[in-house]
Amino acid sequence: MAVEGPKVSRPKDKLVVEESGEYSESCAEFANKSACPSIISQYAISTRNVTNTSLLGATLPVTQCPDPFMGGPQVTDVCSASEGSLFLSLLNVLLVANPYIGDPCGRVTPIKEPDPSYDFIVVGAGAAGSVVAARLSEIDDWNVLLVEAGPDEPAGAEIPSNLQLYLGGPLDWQYKTSNESTACLSQNGRCAWPRGKNLGGTTLHHGMAYHRGHPKDYDRWVEHGAEGWSWDEVLPYYLKSENNTEIGRVSAKHHATGGPMNVERLPYQPPFAWDILNAADEAGFGVSEDLAGDKITGFTVAQTISKKGVRTTSFRSFVQPAKDRKNLHVVVNALVTKVNFIGNRAVGVSLLMNGEKIQVKAKREVVLSAGTINSPHLLLLSGVGPKKHLKSKNVPVVVDLPGVGENLHNHQSFGLDFFLKEGYYPVFNESSAEQYIENQTGAFAGTGLAQVTGVMPSNLTTPDDPDIQIFFAGYQAICTPKSNIADLSSDGKSMAVRFTSVNLRPTSRGRITLNSNNPLDPPVIWSNDMSTKHDRSVVVQGLGIILKLADTPTMKRLGLRQQNKVIPQCAHHKFGSDDYFDCAVRWDTRPENHQTGSCRIGQRSDPMAVVDPRLKVHGIKGLRVADASVQPNVVSGNPVASVNMVGERAADFIKQDWGKQTS
Repeated sequence: MAVEGPKVSRPKDKLVVEESGEYSESCAEFANKSACPSIISQYAISTRNVTNTSLLGATLPVTQCPDPFMGGPQVTDVCSASEGSLFLSLLNVLLVANPYIGDPCGRVTPIKEPDPSYDFIVVGAGAAGSVVAARLSEIDDWNVLLVEAGPDEPAGAEIPSNLQLYLGGPLDWQYKTSNESTACLSQNGRCAWPRGKNLGGTTLHHGMAYHRGHPKDYDRWVEHGAEGWSWDEVLPYYLKSENNTEIGRVSAKHHATGGPMNVERLPYQPPFAWDILNAADEAGFGVSEDLAGDKITGFTVAQTISKKGVRTTSFRSFVQPAKDRKNLHVVVNALVTKVNFIGNRAVGVSLLMNGEKIQVKAKREVVLSAGTINSPHLLLLSGVGPKKHLKSKNVPVVVDLPGVGENLHNHQSFGLDFFLKEGYYPVFNESSAEQYIENQTGAFAGTGLAQVTGVMPSNLTTPDDPDIQIFFAGYQAICTPKSNIADLSSDGKSMAVRFTSVNLRPTSRGRITLNSNNPLDPPVIWSNDMSTKHDRSVVVQGLGIILKLADTPTMKRLGLRQQNKVIPQCAHHKFGSDDYFDCAVRWDTRPENHQTGSCRIGQRSDPMAVVDPRLKVHGIKGLRVADASVQPNVVSGNPVASVNMVGERAADFIKQDWGKQTS
């Protein structure tokens, strides 16, 4: 039976918890959760008698369990105290406690030490690895180990409006490219490439947009040797994952229900989101109800991989529902340093865990789902890659595969910032926090303008094969971060927004190589972004779309005005001209977090192919790669669903190859 929990009040100088007319010890140093363990453990997530508490009047249901999860960086670790340390601390406690947000009793319990051997070892618990591990564990007589280098997901990251808040800290690999001559020149040729280092991988940090690209993307895959990966052949795997809650608004022809991954619009959009759609109509760009449906161009409020106002990472979607399976083990904070071989067969992995080196055997297969950077890095460290390069780093060669680390590419973008006549106000505030804790609605339950997007063709393609995407930013209910990737800022007088042009089909190609044979050394990443005239032209044409959008009656009524930030190195060109922007995109490049292609699919006769169409590494037995690195070309849109699809296909390939039934 539910009972009334303690009442929380906030005097000006201290936080106290009132119960039965008595006050607990004051928490003057509440910014650290360990400073007040009695309040957090006894009142916030009590296993005995507390089922409700409040934040500024909001009711909070609390789930009871003997060992609730409270880990990961707290809100107070990532948000500046300028927001109010007591407010942030209380918010953090209630997020951790909430069964719909922090879900402290629904978490997977990681094992403390892996068994000596498993049938399958999956490396990386991100967008693909979570799918592979969960699906393989559906076979009762297979034992599966899922290895993640980072920790579990912190409760604060489940808030949609907190997208990217946790980047730049311990949940981020914090990669940077180097030696760029045509991108990120204002950062001395070093582009930031954040990647998630936690259960869920980068699906804990991104904007959650659900998109698949379009059929011609997959025609190109087949042309590059990815036989069996045409649109008609991959679509069933998208549908297999999907539980779309908006059938009717979106068509059942293109979507499905019953899968583990929830797909729906977020509960909240700022009013300006709908103004953008009105402006798109006025400009003649059109509006689409569903860019994954019949109309693949136009502007829309995207569906997201979320559930009732809460982020659902790939781990939360696929692995958490399987948490009680005895044949699925998960280890966290465990770095795979090498794939071990006997001859040309993968027989297990070496781990660095709790300061100890551990070897775990794989009786059937090892599956690398460590991502576009870490999967090729791990192959190279293990002796699979270009022979000459491996020898130069004193790595014994197992198989000479010249394509490992090659074909690296990413969506490239450049943004224009604007002010509105609407006066500035903080979207992150106590009222929004209270509403979110109460029922997971309001500004915290959205991503601001990040959920708005448009897809259009440049003059280098055809209308059925669009290559430009427009992203938006602003009106995001996020705290002031302590340390983070620099992003949109306001002058404190007017609301600020950003419109960003994205090249969806980059022709520039870079590579990943070893810095040394030490697995703790990050790889050398060279993106080579913006190195072709084609790529810069697509981005510049997208900026033209943005400027046309900004010149509509709707935007004029709202007082939209461009922030004319002149890049000094491009000042010899007329500001706003194509020549100016062709220069600007090289200096203030905005790489998207959509890295792809560094272990691409292809036939054995192709020297640059790393895996075959069933994702088996060429020349190796018992080893596959399943993540974005295998895709020959990044899809023309937000790619995460395509990576989930790769995971679904990998699991089915494995089941089929070992004589098991697929669903």
